[in-house]
Amino acid sequence: MEVAAAASAAVAEGSKGNMRRRETFRSASLFITAALVLGISASCEFQPEAVYPEIITVPSEGSYITEPAIIMTNESTVSVSSTDVPGVSETNASSVSSNHTTRATTSETTEETTMITTKVTTVETTAVPQAKTALLTAFSTVNVSGWSDAEIRACFYAEEISDEVFARMDGKSFKADCTTKRSDLRYVRVLHIGFDGNVRVGELVANKKIAQDFIDIFYELYVKEYPIEKMVLVDEYGADDNLSMADNNTSCFNFRRVVGSKTLSRHALGMAIDINPLYNPWIYELDGVPITDPPGGAPYIDRTVDCPYIIDHDDLCYKLLIRHGFTWGGDWTTSKDYQHFSKAG
Repeated sequence: MEVAAAASAAVAEGSKGNMRRRETFRSASLFITAALVLGISASCEFQPEAVYPEIITVPSEGSYITEPAIIMTNESTVSVSSTDVPGVSETNASSVSSNHTTRATTSETTEETTMITTKVTTVETTAVPQAKTALLTAFSTVNVSGWSDAEIRACFYAEEISDEVFARMDGKSFKADCTTKRSDLRYVRVLHIGFDGNVRVGELVANKKIAQDFIDIFYELYVKEYPIEKMVLVDEYGADDNLSMADNNTSCFNFRRVVGSKTLSRHALGMAIDINPLYNPWIYELDGVPITDPPGGAPYIDRTVDCPYIIDHDDLCYKLLIRHGFTWGGDWTTSKDYQHFSKAG
């Protein structure tokens, strides 16, 4: 009986020893696993917001950037692209081209951190200069002596209709029943050569479909020193087209109908422009009565008169607008609108 009791005690002690060894082994395994996880986390330190500035400020082509991959906690796969880089926009025309895809996977038994090296192949770090005329009102004179070509070119631009500009338009050119969306219009700023030979600031509101046309056209007119007397919003005349034409003001958007009809003018869509209208009048008949708009343009009905501001088929302004897909009112058959250019769309 004592032998049996001793044997039973030895078996029990052996079982306790095995349990202690298993617990020790389990604790060691947990410690090693924790150490591995902490090591991975410490090496990862993934901070996307700290990566982007490195991409934007690469000093030259051929530079390399290394960043850690993303570690998933399940069986899925993720891809991350660096082409959506903050600070690179349409305005500054920066181009970032890279093959930047990061992939990482995990399984039930393994975790892995992958380092990916990305080559930035093209980064333009020279920002487009802000227009020096941005704070000047339209029709202001500008002394551009000493300005670089880039600084001058930056003065030709289009932007969405700001609240400040819309406040000038609201209830005038943008009437209460206006069916043209504000979001479809753009505020365009340019430089032009006035009749006095001075460089002046010009402005107009146009449909977004032709805003870039105007930027390119008026830049070339400026370079060639083509004279345009005045270019301010028609709202400065209470959106009264007759007053604007009489002042020889070049303008575009004005929500109105064609004289004597219920048809919307192309100006109502911001798809037409009147250039130097006093010297390029609209000649038509209304109820059998000949009309000249503006009336002050009567001396220029005769298109053979010697005047440098008359638009004809040899005129630079005509050639540029036609090249950009516009049609000219001077080619109409039922009436002649020498100031008027419009584009379909």
